[in-house]
Amino acid sequence: MSSPQQTTTDGPWTVRRVLEWTTGYLKEHGSETPRLDAEVLLAHAKGCPRIHLYTSYDETLPEAVRASMREMVKRRAEAEPVAYLVGHREFFGLDFQVTRDVLIPRPDTETLVVEALEALKPLSSPRVLDIGTGSGCIAVAIAANNPVAQVTAVDASAAALDVARRNVEHHGLADRVRILESDLFAAIANSDPFDLIVSNPPYVADGEMDQLQPDIRLHEPHSALVAGPDGLNVIRSIIEQAPARLRPEGALLLECSPEQAAEIQSLFAACPQYEQIRVIEDLAGRPRVVAARRRNPD
Repeated sequence: MSSPQQTTTDGPWTVRRVLEWTTGYLKEHGSETPRLDAEVLLAHAKGCPRIHLYTSYDETLPEAVRASMREMVKRRAEAEPVAYLVGHREFFGLDFQVTRDVLIPRPDTETLVVEALEALKPLSSPRVLDIGTGSGCIAVAIAANNPVAQVTAVDASAAALDVARRNVEHHGLADRVRILESDLFAAIANSDPFDLIVSNPPYVADGEMDQLQPDIRLHEPHSALVAGPDGLNVIRSIIEQAPARLRPEGALLLECSPEQAAEIQSLFAACPQYEQIRVIEDLAGRPRVVAARRRNPD
């Protein structure tokens, strides 16, 4: 690949020129957001906020920055996600560390957090369970935006929990977010029910992996993506087991793909312990979260 490493007859490799070159190169290699990718990577290579690039377009970049940039651009052109290259990702206005052990937080999941915070508003000291916490982004976002919430964040992956723990500590929430290794509800007692259970579970069907974008298919953890022939194996388990860990009128919120929402509604409806079943749309108007409440036996 051509690389912005040396001064040529076209002049020095300034911030502006590196951004323009990288944007074109990444566009040719399939990036859907080449300019954004270029800016995030260069800001990381320079060790500065991205906004600072806009005031230093004419700055000539030193050799060390160009070398770092060349390596990251090469890997990005091979479909490695930007978040893994720079080691972090913004979610719900907060910065999260990410590694290959966790899914990269995505804007779609912010719909789940918004709905969770709305459900918690009437409660004075809510208890929340986040199943399959991964990076901990959902648990941290909820705790950071509800100062009285006590959150338990579980995952079956010890490596993922290491990332989640670092994010909890980074945001100063270790006193209100408990990290626990658990395969779904395995380590969760029935004796102390939750007011809210949330999950962004695996929901990709086995046969759909080949259809995913290369950056997801080749680099993100498959165990956090795939869930059986129809993608609903984990969701079924959560729906079946959650009532025993929910207080009466407690809520369960599940993220899903838009195509699955109707089937998940049917799964809830088939369980007599649920009521108030509804679908919440994301900002693009697509079904993104299915919500239900545990029926009050009284």
